[in-house]
Amino acid sequence: RAAAKAGTKAGLEAKSYMDTGALVPDGTVVAVLKERIAEPDCANGFILDGFPRNIAQAQVLEEMGVNIDLVLSIEVPDEEIMERMSGRRVCLKCGATFHVKNAPSAAGAKCDKRGEPLTIRADDKPETVADRLKVYHEQTEPLKDYYQSKGTLRSVDNQPTIEATTAVILEALES
Repeated sequence: RAAAKAGTKAGLEAKSYMDTGALVPDGTVVAVLKERIAEPDCANGFILDGFPRNIAQAQVLEEMGVNIDLVLSIEVPDEEIMERMSGRRVCLKCGATFHVKNAPSAAGAKCDKRGEPLTIRADDKPETVADRLKVYHEQTEPLKDYYQSKGTLRSVDNQPTIEATTAVILEALES
């Protein structure tokens, strides 16, 4: 998303896929990643979130010489993912994010900061989330076995709060 916002060639290509809720092709993702990890702030390490999404991408990382120290898998049931994502609402003016159940706007269906109507992102629509979960189970979930075989996978169970989930993630990072 940052590359798309910056207007890089690879970022704009990625944006065209993200806007429809589709997964960005491997070549485009790798191009964005190469640009990003070459930045000075990545010299001492970095965290990848949502990449790699399939074994081919993991193999490209290895070919690039990127050493993955640890892979975290946060285990969340599909039903909960559907509820979380399809309940998310955003203000197009200020970018504020709300959730109809977990973090509602004090102004109801409007942004409590700007008073603008809240909208659901295209990639949060229930049918899009269902399609993404299907793709996840087919293409991404096999990465758990891939990284387990390399001894770098740690799974953590989702927790009832962001703070509790953060705590189990920090514990997994320290062990």
